[in-house]
Amino acid sequence: MKLTRKMVLSRAKASELHNVRKLNCWGSRLTDISICREMPSLEVITLSVNSISTLEPVSRCRQLSELYLRKNRIPSLAELFYLKGLPRLRVLWLAENPCCGACPHLYRMTVLRNLPHLQKLDNQTVTEEEVSRALTEGEEVTAPSREDTRNGLPELPYALSTVDTAATETPQDPLSLRESEASIQGQLSPKPPPRDRFPSFSQREAASSCRSRVSEGAAPAGGPLLPCPHVDATRWGLGDRDT
Repeated sequence: MKLTRKMVLSRAKASELHNVRKLNCWGSRLTDISICREMPSLEVITLSVNSISTLEPVSRCRQLSELYLRKNRIPSLAELFYLKGLPRLRVLWLAENPCCGACPHLYRMTVLRNLPHLQKLDNQTVTEEEVSRALTEGEEVTAPSREDTRNGLPELPYALSTVDTAATETPQDPLSLRESEASIQGQLSPKPPPRDRFPSFSQREAASSCRSRVSEGAAPAGGPLLPCPHVDATRWGLGDRDT
């Protein structure tokens, strides 16, 4: 599926593409993000859980600082070449792509060698020691060849789009978490108990109960019979006494 102008403006709640700064396209079955070339002000974009195979379009987003790309179809770390010209890029989430390979250490060192200004990679803070080691333990990448982009991509060992996947994944991209937090809090807000759980007694019921106790001789042991405050004083002759 192609990311269209209408989709971008709707999700970003913007009127023009050049005004878009944050965009969330998590789990949208996207394969074509070429429209990103028309968003020079883009700062944060979430593209996780799609079918994207090239990073070339985001190379035009010079203000980009956070890029989330988990679970896509990035075939080779040579695609990092398109991110090397983004001076503000500080956060990259590229895990669970075919380009990550079978050696996590080599993958991380290669990413940091080519993008040494990153502060966080795959939700893990980058240390100065890692950046120094990456100079010798990582590999320098060059521009992807056309053959790399035309070759068939391997099958991915996960489903690319379901709402259930979003619910079970931890952690999620920060942008996705921020948008879902409001709805989750709404579901968990405590509801006031129904009024009928705590019925209140009317004054008439209270007086009736008091009369019953008096008629049964419920007087304090060894003491005089005290009138109930809810019973009419004249009924007990209290109103006829001289003051």
